[in-house]
Amino acid sequence: MERIADVMNGIEDVGLIGESPAWREVLALLPRIAASDLPVLIQGETGCGKERVARAVHVLSARRARGFVAHNCGATPDSLIESELFGHARGAFTGAQLARDGKFVVAHGGSLFLDEIGDMPYPLQAKLLRVLQEGVIEPLGSNQRMPVDVRIISSTNRDLGERMETGAFREDLYYRLNVFQIAMPPLRERREDIAPLARDFLVRLARELGRGELHLTQEAVAVLEGYRWPGNVRELHNAMERAAVLSPESEVDARLARTLVPAPPGDDDASAAGESEGFRLEPAVAALERKLVLRALKATGDNKVEAAKLLGVSERTLWYKLKRYRL
Repeated sequence: MERIADVMNGIEDVGLIGESPAWREVLALLPRIAASDLPVLIQGETGCGKERVARAVHVLSARRARGFVAHNCGATPDSLIESELFGHARGAFTGAQLARDGKFVVAHGGSLFLDEIGDMPYPLQAKLLRVLQEGVIEPLGSNQRMPVDVRIISSTNRDLGERMETGAFREDLYYRLNVFQIAMPPLRERREDIAPLARDFLVRLARELGRGELHLTQEAVAVLEGYRWPGNVRELHNAMERAAVLSPESEVDARLARTLVPAPPGDDDASAAGESEGFRLEPAVAALERKLVLRALKATGDNKVEAAKLLGVSERTLWYKLKRYRL
């Protein structure tokens, strides 16, 4: 296995930090995978750094001089995703007053990152498969076929095996995308990386805010390492963002650190829900779901896009829950 310093050389720009055994395994794979043009599938929980790893694969590849283009398949309405990826001709649909290139054309010669590929609508999966097989796209509303040269890197926080069993994801597309697979460890399985990640985030954020150097006390580090970080690296970054704003001194102590990590729902929450609703499961689950949505909004500063990612749901699902719970 390559030494961490050797692997990190050339990918520090994308902020990959850590020396835990689980993270060392991921880092050791990157130069080998980057050396080819074959598709890569990155699997892992929401917020664990899948896009950062995708960017690292691009930076380490021969395509580094060309563009890295990202597209979130779960955040684009079904009616627009085909146009976003393949482009459209003028007049292809109502409002299409000008022709527009899609992400495949923009990424030509470089890498196209398809984030949350598991959320791609089933009808579009067949069109994506054909593009991967033929290397040619056909913009919406056009008969013109355009060759494209991109490396596909995709990611998902879903169980694609389960999606295939239910008929929501094409098996042939899965095997086309999953030539190389990178399994991203959640932050709770790489606790040795919590402190260096938090310190790096804090230094960068303090610099952006025009503050002096900020430091974490050992007691604060212990608080951070004792939390499970269900939102993974993204949640840790958000916590350090709040720390950089709220810290009155040059250091973040344990007292402030405790305000950055919400206590997970425990037996008291379940008991309260059970006592108020008897033994009915649905109201208890709804009460807990509402609480988690509120926690996600608080953790992300009421950023709906980031909150949806933290919860592992689409933005549409989050908006539905906000309306349902009148939040």
